[in-house]
Amino acid sequence: MAFKERVFSGVQPTGNLHLGNYLGAITKFVALQDTYDCIYCVVDLHAITVWQDPPELKRTIREVTAAFIACGIDPKKQIIFNQSQVAEHAELAWVFNCVARLGWLNRMTQFKEKAGKDRENVSVGLYAYPNLMAADILVYRATHVPVGEDQKQHLELSRDIAQKFNVDFASSIASNGYGEQFFPLPEPIIQGPATRVMSLRDGSKKMSKSEPSDYSRINLTDDADTIAQKIRKAKTDPEALPSEEEGLKPRPEADNLVGIYAALNNTTKAAVLSEFGGAQFSTFKMALVDLSVAKLGPIGSEMKKLVQDPVYIDSILADGSARASTIAGETMKAVKDIVGFVRRS
Repeated sequence: MAFKERVFSGVQPTGNLHLGNYLGAITKFVALQDTYDCIYCVVDLHAITVWQDPPELKRTIREVTAAFIACGIDPKKQIIFNQSQVAEHAELAWVFNCVARLGWLNRMTQFKEKAGKDRENVSVGLYAYPNLMAADILVYRATHVPVGEDQKQHLELSRDIAQKFNVDFASSIASNGYGEQFFPLPEPIIQGPATRVMSLRDGSKKMSKSEPSDYSRINLTDDADTIAQKIRKAKTDPEALPSEEEGLKPRPEADNLVGIYAALNNTTKAAVLSEFGGAQFSTFKMALVDLSVAKLGPIGSEMKKLVQDPVYIDSILADGSARASTIAGETMKAVKDIVGFVRRS
């Protein structure tokens, strides 16, 4: 059957949003709203797979919401909400716990990385996280998901779960009037030259809010002076910038900074190198400072203004949650009929 095209994605409220979140996710969200119906979620249920300080969690949920709005997502045209206000996410996740296979979860590399050697002491939620992620997407029967490279495996699992549900309940799906399949197999959307933004201190590591040094990342709330200082101190090498992309391959820090410039300027690495190839890093960094301040400064200012008005932020989340619940509720009614539950009419 043909599914209505719909985008779903989410961001965890686990500390300061940074340039990697902006270029790897939020800019894509803004662009996609011109061509798709979009649902953007602050995934607070995912956040508590590791312990969160409750007052801090409330603050960061509102901060992520402010970032969505400050970056250009229109809450009147698109849906912005926090996951915990829509109970169907958790409800469908349980159904998917019973559809997904243990072997599938055992292959999830991100769990292995996050759990480390002490896997017996991590939460069950961290292990089952991919099933909830599948529920996040499929409770809206979303067809497209903007994802970074590190989330592609989870999206593939979502497709596997959707496919198995469709096969396991094929006769019930048909008898309930939903055709040959109930859930779509969501497609990834991976765009742009800086999909994976790396640390400013180590080009081999992803930019992360958990890295000890604040100089490893540019936070969306950094002011112009801080942005400039971090870029000037970003790790580089002594060679001039190459004129061709091939020359970036053995130089991760150079590759990262060129990718950041390209993404902020909505161009390609090749175009950046055609302009700056042969230049020293001091020259290139000055241009990157100017561009970064111009692009990120207004976002940070608007975020700071928005978070000072929690009543407004909460009204956006309440409205978005009500609209999301309407869609999710219809999906769960159908799932209950397909699975064979008796439900209230």
